[in-house]
Amino acid sequence: MAAVRSSELSRDNAAALVEVCAAAGSVRVQVNISDEPVSPAMRIDQLDPPIVAVVTVWAADPGAVVTALESHLDGAIAAWEVTERTPLNPPIPADGTRVDALSNIAFLRRPADLDRDEWLSRWLDDHTQVAIDTQSTFGYVQNVVERPLTDGTPLVDGIVEELFPMTAVSDIHAFYGSAGDQAELDRRMTLMLNSIARFGADRDLDVVPTSRYDFDLGGRS
Repeated sequence: MAAVRSSELSRDNAAALVEVCAAAGSVRVQVNISDEPVSPAMRIDQLDPPIVAVVTVWAADPGAVVTALESHLDGAIAAWEVTERTPLNPPIPADGTRVDALSNIAFLRRPADLDRDEWLSRWLDDHTQVAIDTQSTFGYVQNVVERPLTDGTPLVDGIVEELFPMTAVSDIHAFYGSAGDQAELDRRMTLMLNSIARFGADRDLDVVPTSRYDFDLGGRS
């Protein structure tokens, strides 16, 4: 997974980036862009310059793809090798069309007072069902960072992608699935905030609202 921090990406020029990834051996590319359709959504920036897009690739040799991306984007990326978990994995069009969703991507950092095993347990085992139960997500992907793939890569321990209905961009009830009920919204928010605090996801994180585009390259020669 590569965070793009200083190059402008749009759906129009994403095709060229996908071609670069394909030529370097990618069989699938996912491009998430912080663009106009999701601009009203809340974002949190710890990094400066901020993350403007995220490129996820599946390849036998991720190093070759990262090198190609760095060349194409003038070195403006930070990349990590990750292990993916998909607690909610809906069917997604892989023809490059925009997924009808707000795709929130959060970059998590492990608190210093939690060892890695305990942090992973609180995040992956304890928190997962709370997140699904208290929000209106229809897609949920957890990526455990294994190692950095670029020089000077910022510290990140986990990357989460959550897909919400587009109404969640500007409606907190749509975000939490509380159907306009203030008491239910308060209940869900309290459960969620208490849960994320247990593994440090209530602080020191980046949250990037994006539009998601998927490209299946498996059929290419």
